[in-house]
Amino acid sequence: MRAPADPGVRERIRAGDREVFADLYDRYARTVYHHACRLTGDLSAAEDVMSETFLVAWRTREQVDPEGGPLGPWLLGIATNRARNHRRGVGRRLAFLARQPKPKETEDFAEAFAERLDQQRELAAVRDVLDRLRQPEREVLALCVWAGLDYAQAAAALDVPVGTVRSRLSRARARLRSLAGERLAEDRLSQGRRETGREPGAGRGEVGGRAAFVALPNEGGSR
Repeated sequence: MRAPADPGVRERIRAGDREVFADLYDRYARTVYHHACRLTGDLSAAEDVMSETFLVAWRTREQVDPEGGPLGPWLLGIATNRARNHRRGVGRRLAFLARQPKPKETEDFAEAFAERLDQQRELAAVRDVLDRLRQPEREVLALCVWAGLDYAQAAAALDVPVGTVRSRLSRARARLRSLAGERLAEDRLSQGRRETGREPGAGRGEVGGRAAFVALPNEGGSR
């Protein structure tokens, strides 16, 4: 993330300058939203996480260090915490719904929401890969690869040492390469079955091709 630093912004944010905070929102809302999408895999939840992020940022603005660079890492750190809370909340809601009677079927509105559903499917595919990582590795990958933070910024966002960010990102990359290799092997097996006239079965833990490769960064992608 290469937003320009403004030495006066932090002080004005701390002082409760609403105009400067509105500018902060305009600059980072889209970045925070996309980060939340990747961590939650849900468009509606990402909107909630984004709103909560800026609400928390406003409420805790006096905790901002008066010295430092752009505030994007601070916002993404808040968003990461809100996304964690969302994932825990989803688990509790799913457990509750599983105990409820099956609801009546409703009219199919899929055509009206086709574009949104396509986005949801793509997010689900990406999340299917990310869910195979441990949470710390998943968060570092989202911050460094997709949000574009360098090691120091990601460390500030997560409140961990830079060395921890490096090791987590290294483990995440190794795991993703392994998943990509598994996917290629499954594709070759499926192709062989089709060539012999047998119907291929779904591979265990199968991941869509795009999802398997979308998160693979180049080694030099993070600083």
